[in-house]
Amino acid sequence: MNTTKIFLLLGLLSSLMFASCSKSDNTTVITPTVPPSNPIAPGDISGFVKGTLTTGNTYTITGDLTIKAGDTLASQQGVTVIVKNNAQITVQGVLNLEGTAQSPVSFNSNANTPGSWGGFQCDSAQSVIIKWVKIFNTGGPDPAGGPRKSLFVAAPINVDIEDSWFTNGQDDIIRCQNGAKINILRNTILASGSTDGEAINIKLGTTGTIAYNVVYSQAGSGIKLETDDVVPFPQTSVDVYNNTLVSNGWRRGAAEPGRGISIGLNAKANIYNNIMVNNYQGLEIFTDADTMHTKYGNNLFYATADTYTDTTVTPNVSINLRSNFYPGDGVGKPQSTDLISTAVGVNDPMFKSFDRTFAAPNGASTANDFHLQSGSPALGKGNMAYNADLGAYTSDPAKSNQH
Repeated sequence: MNTTKIFLLLGLLSSLMFASCSKSDNTTVITPTVPPSNPIAPGDISGFVKGTLTTGNTYTITGDLTIKAGDTLASQQGVTVIVKNNAQITVQGVLNLEGTAQSPVSFNSNANTPGSWGGFQCDSAQSVIIKWVKIFNTGGPDPAGGPRKSLFVAAPINVDIEDSWFTNGQDDIIRCQNGAKINILRNTILASGSTDGEAINIKLGTTGTIAYNVVYSQAGSGIKLETDDVVPFPQTSVDVYNNTLVSNGWRRGAAEPGRGISIGLNAKANIYNNIMVNNYQGLEIFTDADTMHTKYGNNLFYATADTYTDTTVTPNVSINLRSNFYPGDGVGKPQSTDLISTAVGVNDPMFKSFDRTFAAPNGASTANDFHLQSGSPALGKGNMAYNADLGAYTSDPAKSNQH
């Protein structure tokens, strides 16, 4: 082919490509977050299930679902799932739920009341990925009448939970153990645990990262790490940084005070840049933790009052909030890099809005906004290995809770 013909052919191809691109410029193409492998038809589902819940559709779970080993239940963005009959989702295979900020996935019961469905029971799952998903009103009673955990993983698998919302659960919200590898990042957990339950409960050799999460009004502790008093290895070892933990521990009360962060039973952690406000207790490092290898600092502790009355016991007991920032029965001590409230107004993190609540009921709604105002003492006081600022909402949009 001579040179002239080659140039003519290239010109024709370029024109066709340009025309194709021009035509598509006026078309909005939404790329699914998850490929639509084995699409599941919208409507009622129960029993054994595998495939993909597809964008924009509504599904009603009418009875317990099981994802068998080797199977996958996936979801594209913008899916709505309504759960009836206190059903739960049992995961033996792969769970892959991926919404987007503009179009999250939603799981809720038809009753829309706390504790009205069974959540995700992933005892023997092969992988769990949950991103941009709203999970509301979990913790419905098991056959014995006790509340179920919202998300329970008991296998040495990868667990990736990011940018999601958990509200009004009845027991532990996220529970991972037995060597799971976790990334629990930028989630918001609100008003959960009826009279017990931790927001993030990590045990038995689990490792990974817990960062940029907001936990408000949990019955028990915001974040709890343990290994085992009989089998100490492998250890639970987690980086816990830039979380905002507010008004936790009061519904469980004096029987077992809830903490912002609790480290015990041979667990170890790096604990930096967290904000803890109005919790029953702040940071507790128990004597049986791996205290030699647990490092901490650059944490902010604040209380909006000097004392608060715990009404969970009779007679009621008055709690000195500031003496509980580092509880006396633990070995944790204030660090020179900490910001610690010595009186109301001192080292106030300056949330955009906060109603100064201590003990809110399970399921309570909230209009609090835990972003930081300009001038907050938490800005610029972080351990730079993690972030320049403290708390879940920082001045770096790439390293911040997105809610």
